[in-house]
Amino acid sequence: MRTILKIIRESILQAFQQLAGNKLRTFLSLLGISIGIFCIIGVLSAVDSLEDNVRGSLEKLGNDVVYVKKWPWRDISDSWWDYIKRPNPDYADYEAISDRAKTVQLTSYHAAVGFRTVKFKSSSVERTVLIAASQEFDEMFRLEFEQGRYFSPAEYFYGSNKVVLGFKVAEELFSELDPIGRVVKIQGKKYEVIGVIEKAGDDLINPLDFDDTIIVTYNNGRSLANLKARYIFDTSVTIKAADGVPLENVKDEVTGILRGHRRLKPLQDDDFSLNELSMVASFFDNFFFVLNMLGIVIGIFAILVGAVSVSNIMFVSVKERTNIIGVKKALGAKSFMVLLEFLIEAIILCLLGGAIGLLLVYSIMQILTNAIGFELYIDLGNIFLGVGISVFIGVFSGFIPALQAARMDPVNAMRQQ
Repeated sequence: MRTILKIIRESILQAFQQLAGNKLRTFLSLLGISIGIFCIIGVLSAVDSLEDNVRGSLEKLGNDVVYVKKWPWRDISDSWWDYIKRPNPDYADYEAISDRAKTVQLTSYHAAVGFRTVKFKSSSVERTVLIAASQEFDEMFRLEFEQGRYFSPAEYFYGSNKVVLGFKVAEELFSELDPIGRVVKIQGKKYEVIGVIEKAGDDLINPLDFDDTIIVTYNNGRSLANLKARYIFDTSVTIKAADGVPLENVKDEVTGILRGHRRLKPLQDDDFSLNELSMVASFFDNFFFVLNMLGIVIGIFAILVGAVSVSNIMFVSVKERTNIIGVKKALGAKSFMVLLEFLIEAIILCLLGGAIGLLLVYSIMQILTNAIGFELYIDLGNIFLGVGISVFIGVFSGFIPALQAARMDPVNAMRQQ
């Protein structure tokens, strides 16, 4: 064991000497490996960052929540006409579920009425999304407030002219002014501002982005629009399962309640869709699988280029040191010692190239993170993968040249010029 460790130590020192003595050759070899590692680890790290961001965003919707919608969260291109004829989920559906469901912890309703203009004195913000929401809306979607609060039960019951603004709407209307207590106009009616929702994060996909919205109570929203009309932009009954209750049980109960409430006959199909996060997550599973495979394929081609360059360099190195190999073998060096010496040199060369590639990935990701405001990172798993690939390339590309050196006849090797 001591002999092997000594051989490894001397091989490492000799490898660095050879690398330092042939700077141009070393640079070209390192370049090939660095580009290969940069390609494969860069793509995989970018996909991992994208996946974590998207999945983290979707989790805000809740893994224990069912969304009653007109449209299902899947491809409906082959039956679009059947779905367009469906009625929108309405407040009566919400009340039926709230009153009868036993497996449900919380039920809320909201209708995205469409675009409206909100005015404050000489300032106005156009194309804000008006949402008429039930009392439970803030709890269901865990609204965080920059200032102020949500509607009180009395304000909700009486349909008071109170409004909650999204962060961007409040910022554009009031600038440096305190918005709480100010009076704005929506469709010519005066509304008192009671809350401003916290600014949405910088997630790539933000399903709970209320920055450009204005929220009124459902009872008040009925005076601004016909909430039962088919042209309403979006309506939804949102249902949170009780603790420990599987979503399938919730969906079964809600299906029975809605079919009975809508008086559907036994042979009639459901005229509503029950959506859950797993339906969206399954789509992204396939999407990110394809991206990862694409990254691996790109990386493999880049790695092959690097491996060929290292292999060529090692053949040249063996050729240059043929005399030295013959002397070593004549003095008693075993074939495996010579094999190990060249393998270690190839591995060190690839590890250096891999380290440069990983450093490039880290640097580029830091630059992009600062430039686009979307966090890109390289995790420990991808670092270990990069190191492992580097070692594999070193063994793969250096084995045949090392084996050629190990099999040399000492006499013939010493005669080589």
